[in-house]
Amino acid sequence: MCSRLVSSRLNRRHFIAGAASGVVLAGTSGCIGMNAASGRDSFIVFQSIEDDIAQGRANHPKILKAFGGDYDDHRLNSYVHNIGRRLANKTEYQQYPYRFTILNSQIVNALALPGGLIYITRGLLSLASSEAELAGVLSHELAHVNARHGAERQSAQMIAQFGMVLGSVGLQAAGLPSELMQIGETAVFAAIKGYSRKQEFEADVLGIRYMSRAGYDPDAMAAFLSSLREHSRVEARVLGLPAGSFDEFNIMSTHPRTLERVRQAQRVAAKRGGVGERRRNKYLNEIDGMIFGDDPSQGVINGIDFIHPILRIKFRAPTGFYLRNSTTRVTGRHPDGAIMIFDSENLADAKTVVKYLRHFWAAKVRLWDVEQLQINGHKAATGWTQKSGRQGALHIRFLAIRVNSSHYYRFLFIAPRDQAARWYRPFRRSGLSFRIISEEESKQVQASRLLIISARGDDSIQGLARTLPYGNFNEDWFRVLNNLAPGQKIIKNQRLKVVAN
Repeated sequence: MCSRLVSSRLNRRHFIAGAASGVVLAGTSGCIGMNAASGRDSFIVFQSIEDDIAQGRANHPKILKAFGGDYDDHRLNSYVHNIGRRLANKTEYQQYPYRFTILNSQIVNALALPGGLIYITRGLLSLASSEAELAGVLSHELAHVNARHGAERQSAQMIAQFGMVLGSVGLQAAGLPSELMQIGETAVFAAIKGYSRKQEFEADVLGIRYMSRAGYDPDAMAAFLSSLREHSRVEARVLGLPAGSFDEFNIMSTHPRTLERVRQAQRVAAKRGGVGERRRNKYLNEIDGMIFGDDPSQGVINGIDFIHPILRIKFRAPTGFYLRNSTTRVTGRHPDGAIMIFDSENLADAKTVVKYLRHFWAAKVRLWDVEQLQINGHKAATGWTQKSGRQGALHIRFLAIRVNSSHYYRFLFIAPRDQAARWYRPFRRSGLSFRIISEEESKQVQASRLLIISARGDDSIQGLARTLPYGNFNEDWFRVLNNLAPGQKIIKNQRLKVVAN
């Protein structure tokens, strides 16, 4: 009813700018109603519960594509789904067809789509230490769905767009330049990007409500947040970044929360007696044997080596680089600021690899010293350019390798301009390391697995951490995986996560 009201009023095109503004405000005022979960007035325009559900279903394939698909483990998926349903049964909006999916990604994150679709990555499962910690994450995402934060955000965007359109009409009528409207547009979208701090806090409060109702210990939410913060610190140290730096997919980036805010949420929401369940042993039993790190079907990183057994390719990054794999590319970063990006492209229009480099991939930049070369039996071409970036002047080298008439593998090597000479040989060696591997070698690539063991009396952190793929940071990662504080020692019979390949 609300959507039809707004739509009918907005379709009248005979009003002037001032009248239009009044109509929009009048039309949207009927969309303010109390949200059953948050208990506050919620501003939703143009989107019903049914629209939430349709939107979630439409975007489900996009989420799967972005995060490597769903994780193919029926037993573990059933376990996560059953926990999710136990929590969803305690929410206010039972008309949502709740669905819980494990994403086949080592990235540590969780997210929700409108309509009750909840996602959690394999990487997050490996970091959690109990069923209650997992329940806290799922409850937080269920809270975003029930508070309809996604619909609120879209409504804010929509009204902001209305305001910009009307503002543009008004500015032009007053004889002012329309460029002023573009400045306003940038500010508006910057202000409404992502969930607000208020929405994140509200999701913490509601999430603790749901996990408490389901019988879980609400303190587990704060415990897992501590693990997330330490995980982010370790990743930042590996990359040579300031503590607290996150990549764009990290859960602490998409869900910015502080420990004090979670503690505050606990004080507000946990109004019940008893402690609640943690179910640590049950959780560890369920994740025992789960793939850790990269899935071989997406390529595997081992230190500075990348090998893809299906594509049958392999290369080595320069020494000191930390590599990250995704569904579309491999990225590497050195603590001193050098970066590499590896990806591929299919293109049948280029006649030679040099033409591909000059006229397609790097068509918008001026390349210097373009040369053709051979890399392990494949024609390749390289050239360099300079650009100004956020961190200053950059030296950028392009390297394209043609493996058949239409398929190219590509390296982009980037370094601060004053370090170009230092990185010339390491970048060149990395590009020249690219090769096609044999079928026999590809068969030897196996997934690493997260195994649960009981510590022996002579076990040490150094010894148990040696199979992790993070080099000098193996012990840091081992502590994060097992929620061990700096300096804390392991004890006999303690159940621990280790990695085997």
